[in-house]
Amino acid sequence: MELKNKRVLVVGLGKSGIAAARFLKARGAQVTVSDIRPAGLIAELPSLLDEGIMVETGSHGLLTFRRQDLIVVSPGVPSNTPELEQVRALGILIIGELELGASFLQGEIVAITGSNGKTTTTTLIGEILKASGRPTLVGGNIGRPVVDMVAESTAESWSVLEVSSFQLETIQSFRPRIAVVLNITPDHLDRHGSFKAYAAAKTRITENQTADDLLVLNAEDEPTKLVAAKSKAQIYWFSPRRQVKQGAFVHGESIFFRSREGGPAEPILPTDEIPLAGAHNVENVLAAVCAARLAGVQHEVIRGAVAGFHAVEHRLEFVRELDGVRYFNDSKATNVDATAKAIEAFPGGIWLILGGKDKDSDYSTLAPLLRERVRAVITIGSAAEKIETQLAGVVKIERAETMERAVAWARQQAAAGETVLLAPACSSFDQFENYEHRGRVFKELVRELQ
Repeated sequence: MELKNKRVLVVGLGKSGIAAARFLKARGAQVTVSDIRPAGLIAELPSLLDEGIMVETGSHGLLTFRRQDLIVVSPGVPSNTPELEQVRALGILIIGELELGASFLQGEIVAITGSNGKTTTTTLIGEILKASGRPTLVGGNIGRPVVDMVAESTAESWSVLEVSSFQLETIQSFRPRIAVVLNITPDHLDRHGSFKAYAAAKTRITENQTADDLLVLNAEDEPTKLVAAKSKAQIYWFSPRRQVKQGAFVHGESIFFRSREGGPAEPILPTDEIPLAGAHNVENVLAAVCAARLAGVQHEVIRGAVAGFHAVEHRLEFVRELDGVRYFNDSKATNVDATAKAIEAFPGGIWLILGGKDKDSDYSTLAPLLRERVRAVITIGSAAEKIETQLAGVVKIERAETMERAVAWARQQAAAGETVLLAPACSSFDQFENYEHRGRVFKELVRELQ
C-alpha cells in the first residue's frame, strides 16, 4: 500500500485511530484526523498538531471527507455514519486500522474472533507460540493496535490478533494464515442492527482465505458451523463433547488433536490441568490447542504453556475472599451469553451484578440460570430498568445504581461459601470509560472492604 503524499483521513481518535494517524504520517501521508468530540476531550490533540497532523473536532465535515484519497475508520465509528456513506458512493477507499496494519505486517497471522472468549484465547495462543520459541506479537482488539506491531514484525514472526466484528466490517484484503471463530451469539445489535448482520461481519474473517489457509471452528455452535460453507480454507473443528474428524476434542478426561481425517488422535493434556474456571474456558483451550498444533507447536510445549496460564484480567478474575465470600471480576462479560457462561462457572450462591449500557439485549434468556444458581441480581447503570422488567419475578432484584452501592450491598448480604460476581451483560459506557475501567473500580471497591 503506497502512502507517500496520499491524502488520508483518520476518523475517530481512540487508541487505534491515534496510532493509525502517526503510522500514516511516518510513511509520508498527508494526514487529517476527524472526531466528533470537542477538542478539550482529546488529550493527544496538541502532540498530533505538533507532528504536522491536521485536526477536525466537534463534528465531521463532509468536505473534509470528500478531499481524501483514503479514509481509515476507527472501530468505534459506525460504518453507516452519513459522511462515510456519501464518500463511499464516490469510490473513495474506506478501510479500518486492522486492514491498514495487516497490509504491512510481515510473517504469519493468526486471527481470532467470536462473541466471547477472544481475549483469553488470543492471549493463550500467544503464550503457547512464545513458549515454542517463535517470535510472537499479540495485539489487535486486545489493546495493542496492529500498526504498532509492524516495526517489530519479521518474516519469521507470528502475529496473533484478536479481531472484532467492528474491525472486520472494514477489511478489504485481510487474510490470516490461521483464522479462529470461537462462537457467534447475539451482541452489538445496537450497532449492527440485526443478528444476521453481526454474524455476517464475523464471517468475514475467512473471506480472503484460500485453500492454503486454515480455519478453526466450534463444532458445537450452530452459527459458527455455518461459516464453513463460506470458506475456501482447510477446516478444523474443536469440541468439548465429541470426537471430530480433524481438530481438537475432549475424550474421557483429556484433550486430543487429530491432524487429518482418519488420522490418529494425539493426546495433548488432561483437562484437569486447565487452570481456568468454567466450561467455556475448556472450549477456549481447545481452540488454542488446535491453532497451536496447526502452527507446528509440539504437544509438550502446548501442555506446559496451558498449565502455566493465568486468567486474563477482567475475565472471571478472582479478586479476594473475605469472611468466606469470594469476589470475581468478569467485567469483560459485556453480553448476555458471556454472563451466562460466567454464571455456569459456579454451582450456586451467586450475588450477581448486572447492568450498564444496553446493547439491545434480551436478558430474559438468563432466567433459568438465575433461578438455579443466583441468590439475587444487583442492577447498576442505565440498563437497570430494562433488566428489572425482563427478569421480574425470576429472582430477587436490588437496584444499586452505582458500583459502589452494589459492592456494599453484596457485602452485607452474601454469606460464607457464596460468590459475588460482576458479570454485567452490558457495555460500560454509561458510567465508565470502558470495561477495563469498570473492572478496576470493582476490584478497588472489593479490596477496600473491611
